[in-house]
Amino acid sequence: MEYASDPVCISDLERVAKGIMPSGAWAYYDSGANDEQTKHENTLAFNNYRLHPRMLRDVSTISTETTILGQRARTPLGVAPCAMHKLAHPEGELATSRAAAATGGIMILSTYSTTALEKVIQPGGPQYWMQLYVYQQRSVSERLVRRAESAGFKAIVLTIDAPVLGRRLVDARNRFAPPPHLRLENFLQTEVASMPGYEGGEDAHGETFGETFGANGDQSLSWENGIPWLRSITSLPIIAKGVMTAEDTRLAIQHGCAGVIVSNHGGRQLDGTLATIDALPQVVEAAGDKLEVYFDGGVRRGSDVFKALALGARAVFVARPVLWGLAYKGEKGAKLALDILQSELELTMMLSGTRRIEEIDQSYVYQPVARWVRYAAGTNKPVAKL
Repeated sequence: MEYASDPVCISDLERVAKGIMPSGAWAYYDSGANDEQTKHENTLAFNNYRLHPRMLRDVSTISTETTILGQRARTPLGVAPCAMHKLAHPEGELATSRAAAATGGIMILSTYSTTALEKVIQPGGPQYWMQLYVYQQRSVSERLVRRAESAGFKAIVLTIDAPVLGRRLVDARNRFAPPPHLRLENFLQTEVASMPGYEGGEDAHGETFGETFGANGDQSLSWENGIPWLRSITSLPIIAKGVMTAEDTRLAIQHGCAGVIVSNHGGRQLDGTLATIDALPQVVEAAGDKLEVYFDGGVRRGSDVFKALALGARAVFVARPVLWGLAYKGEKGAKLALDILQSELELTMMLSGTRRIEEIDQSYVYQPVARWVRYAAGTNKPVAKL
């Protein structure tokens, strides 16, 4: 579909990007695990939450400023970590970073960035957080952490839902491998070559991405041995990404995490889990005032951002929409994606009768009829609705 002007919503951007991107790159970004139930449910589940607006409020002046990890941010909308932005546009993560800097939200950089972490931070830009995988050779992960802290990143985002890579059938059918000219610039070639199972090649690309990195994750990583180790090598706040339950939220508190991101990896890991918006309330309740709760998964409208904030998220992150914008027009397209969501958030705030982020709470959404209940062990007595 062709447009006489810029796309006006995220679904427009998605259609444009699909027509622009090479089929292998599009499929890599778009794919979910197995039957993609969770990937689709992440987006569809927002429809089960209805807005509950208030009228005759003075909304002549509104603000989306908020506080995240004790620092002011112009918006609670940020960029989630996603691999290999140069699949979408030659400027890759640099273009994304400039877009994030212009909008004032947090950018989380992926370990699998195609731009070295030291190059990404923009002067005067937003907070930058570094996403981390922990490998069997922990020295590789430790070096990334120390580089990120030295470069000025403000937090370490530990991905906890990927001890192994999920089964993405589209990638398996396509035998996806990144183009050979792309490099995962956060890794030294000597580090890649020393990983068990690596079978050659000059750069960290091609089959090494799935077969080397995916096979070398530290599957022994646990709350007991992972978080203390990470705390021992950095003074940065640690955020656990991939928390979907109250139980893991309490463990994150117990082990000193500063925050958690309610995330199911965009539906790319374990298929059949709750949509993230459905998991958010139990995480918020368990967190209390002990740590900050952030959110990603399925956001396609500013009203989705509003709903997540109303259910207790302090910040909301998006990935695929930004990549679609990158494919469309590089930095301008990535900023367009963020601007669309930001303007829709502001419109939802005004039409709901809210002027500041801190005013948005559960009273502004109707929660869905429970689709399932948790039962006490060995009984048929419901103990909680989710």
